[in-house]
Amino acid sequence: MRLFLLPISTRRSLIYCETIHQKAPADRSYLDKATLKASETWVAWEKDTKAIWDWKKKVTFYGNSALKRIPYEEWGLKTLPALSAARKQSIIDGKEKYEVMFPGRYLSPQKLPGILEKLAKERQTMHRSKLLWSIVIMPFTAPFMLIPVIPNLPFFYVLYRAYSHWRALSGSRHLEFLLKHNLPTPKPSAILDEVYTAGLMYPTRALSRAAPRPTEQQADEVASVVSRQTNNDTEDVMVLQKWNGKLIAEQFELPDMEVEIERAVEQVESAIKSKEKLMEEKLELEKATGKEGERAKDRLPEHITEKIHAEAEHVADMAKVQGKAKS
Repeated sequence: MRLFLLPISTRRSLIYCETIHQKAPADRSYLDKATLKASETWVAWEKDTKAIWDWKKKVTFYGNSALKRIPYEEWGLKTLPALSAARKQSIIDGKEKYEVMFPGRYLSPQKLPGILEKLAKERQTMHRSKLLWSIVIMPFTAPFMLIPVIPNLPFFYVLYRAYSHWRALSGSRHLEFLLKHNLPTPKPSAILDEVYTAGLMYPTRALSRAAPRPTEQQADEVASVVSRQTNNDTEDVMVLQKWNGKLIAEQFELPDMEVEIERAVEQVESAIKSKEKLMEEKLELEKATGKEGERAKDRLPEHITEKIHAEAEHVADMAKVQGKAKS
C-alpha cells in the first residue's frame, strides 16, 4: 500500500492513502453499498432542478459548505482503510509492504516519524468523543421526520458525522499500528520535488505545464529560499499551491487526491492568514498607547509592573516546590 505525506506548509502536512482497487459489486459490504448509494444520491441532488422550492440543490449547496469546514486532517485519515484482522496479521508476519512518499527537499526525512506519529495519535481522543456524541444526538433528531416532502436532514447529517469520525478514528489506528511495526518505509520522491518546485517557481498551472521541468539545481535553490523564509523554523510558510493539486494527482494517476490537496491548501492558507492578522492587531494594540518604538506594557505604572513581577516570581517558586515534591 502506498501512502503520501504532502507538506502543505512548513509545519502542516496532509496524509493520503492510495486506493489500490475498487471492490467488485459482489464483494461490497452493506456499509460500502450504503456509502456508494449516498454519494450517488448527493450527486443527483446537485443536478436536480425539478424539486419543490429547489430544495435539493439548496441542501447540497449548504451541505458542501459544511463539508469544507471539516478539517483536512480528518479527510486525510479517512483515506486509510479500517484495519482488518487478516491485514493486521499480515503486517505482524511482515507480508504487507507499506511505503510513504514525500518531497525530500521540502520535508526533512528526520521529521517524518514525528509527523506521522502526531497524525496517528493527536486526534484519536477527539474523534472518539465526537463519534459517541453523534450517536447520542441521533435520537433527538427524530421529530424532524414529521416535516413533509423533505427527508430528516439533521438525522442524516449527524449520521454522516458519526461515520466520518469512525472512519478517521479507524485510519489513525491503522497508521499507529503501522508505526509500531516500523512501517511505512520512507521513500523520497523526485517527482514530488519537481512538482513542488514548479508550483513555487511559476504563478499558474498553465505556465507550469508550458515551462521546462525544474532542474535539480533549481529545486535546491527554491528549497533553500523556503528554508530561509521560515526564520529557523519560527515561521510557517506555504509550500504548496491550490492549483498544484491537480498536477500531483495527474503524476500519480490519483484523481481523488486533487480535491484533498485543494481543501487542505485552502484551510492552511486561511489559518496562516488569520494568525498573521492576529499578530498585526496585537502589535497595533501594543503600539497604540506607547511612544515610537515603545509598547503598551512599557507605559504601565511602576507599582503595577512590580506587582506583575512579584506574582510571576511566586508562580515560579510554586512550580519549583511542586517539581521537587514530585521527584
